[in-house]
Amino acid sequence: MSEQSTSRRGTGFLTEPFRLGVTPSATVGPYLSIGLTWDDGPYAVAEGTPGAIWLRGRVFDGAGALVPDGMIETWQADPDGRFPHPDDPRGAVTRPGFRGLGRSHTVPSGEYAILTLKPGRVPDGEGGLQAPHVDVSVFARGLLDRVVTRIYFADEAEANAEDPVLTALPDDASRRTLIARPSEDGYVLDIHLQGEDETVFFAV
Repeated sequence: MSEQSTSRRGTGFLTEPFRLGVTPSATVGPYLSIGLTWDDGPYAVAEGTPGAIWLRGRVFDGAGALVPDGMIETWQADPDGRFPHPDDPRGAVTRPGFRGLGRSHTVPSGEYAILTLKPGRVPDGEGGLQAPHVDVSVFARGLLDRVVTRIYFADEAEANAEDPVLTALPDDASRRTLIARPSEDGYVLDIHLQGEDETVFFAV
């Protein structure tokens, strides 16, 4: 060992406990709303489309604070229960201008908004039908990957009672986190990422 390194050991440089300070907190984003949204992203149909509705709500984090820089992405069938995708075996969508996809960033109030058409029922893969619903991906700071949930509709009680996803949930409290209530111009559902009112999310 060199004289220099021996001297450093003698001063306790290598023998004293090694201590680190507190590191800064790390988070993901807020890049989502900056780089992954576009001007007409919230419009799954154009304004003025007959039957168009707004899906609105707020996004909350685990502490109950609003998430002002998240992103909501939706995918759904049209009112006839058909998807705007060539792999849909029932044929092409018959609603002009309906693209099925919506993408909205959240604003400082934590609100998202998607203009779309209320979906119809789609097959459940076992001979039955699912209730009308919209598939939702939620992207937010602190999430390394999206979380996935659904929006169902409170005025579809009969269909909801038969839906295989809703009926598989353990209690009414869980189901309520997925059911949007009617509003003046569409439906409203808040999304809670964690906490007492946490939205049900699905492993996909």
